[in-house]
Amino acid sequence: MWLKRIIEPALQGWPWRTKPRARPRPVYRPVPQGALPPGFAEDASAIRLNASLMESGTGRGKAEWMGAGGSGRKRGGEAAEMPFPEGDGPHGHRGRMREKLLERGPGALADYELLEMLLFFAFKKGDTKPLAKRLINRYGSFAGVLTAPQQELLATPGLGEHSVSALKLVQDAALRLAKAEVMDQPVLKSWDLLMDYLNAAIAREKIEQFRILFLDSKNRLIADEAQARGTVNHTPVYPREVIKRALELHATALILVHNHPSGDPTPSRADVEMTAEIKAAGAVLSVVVHDHIIIGNGRHLSFRREGLL
Repeated sequence: MWLKRIIEPALQGWPWRTKPRARPRPVYRPVPQGALPPGFAEDASAIRLNASLMESGTGRGKAEWMGAGGSGRKRGGEAAEMPFPEGDGPHGHRGRMREKLLERGPGALADYELLEMLLFFAFKKGDTKPLAKRLINRYGSFAGVLTAPQQELLATPGLGEHSVSALKLVQDAALRLAKAEVMDQPVLKSWDLLMDYLNAAIAREKIEQFRILFLDSKNRLIADEAQARGTVNHTPVYPREVIKRALELHATALILVHNHPSGDPTPSRADVEMTAEIKAAGAVLSVVVHDHIIIGNGRHLSFRREGLL
């Protein structure tokens, strides 16, 4: 006992006898609600919806998928929840998609895959395939999604301002590319390219739109302008305004264009009469009407080829 009383005080300062220091307790701070990664409007961490919403055209109403308790909106008006299950998808899926695109070209991708990759730009992470498939099923094709009305897309569960902006940006890029193919050469000698451009521009419009192609003395395109937008089956056009605009642009020839949302390009009596009035007004001031083209859904009709001009 006496030996223990002598040795034990000497051992108190040794390292193995020192008491461990108390570790600081971790502090947990809540993540601010609505916080989004910089540059992304749609927050993939909110992907938590029932798979039934992935069914085309017959999904539940907006109020139902948003939940009864709240508005379901995030900063900037974006949807707080997305119409596909939680999770980021298979590991490396986005990388494999990019490799497929770069190695095999865009032609190797299905419509839903193109749309899926386009949505990558709006969603930093997450599986965008179910949303892409649902949109393709609803609108019929990749082109149908791009040309869908903006307000209709914004009202679609899972889409927000950034994703709809990406869709409309690609649509405009496609139109500009098609237009560029027509701009620097005589229009009448590049008829197929012109039809491709016009089909891309107005074939899927849901209301009638009257456009005019203004040409110079060499039949090169000066401008393509929408003169009027009407209802589902009528667009008001005033010959005086058409010829006035031609003179302002120093155009010597015109090609009239309008669409039939019904898909049937057969001209009405009003179409024939209006064309004759513009032709007569232009003849007075040496402005020639080369043709009047009606664009339907996958079809078109030329007044000149049908002997109506």
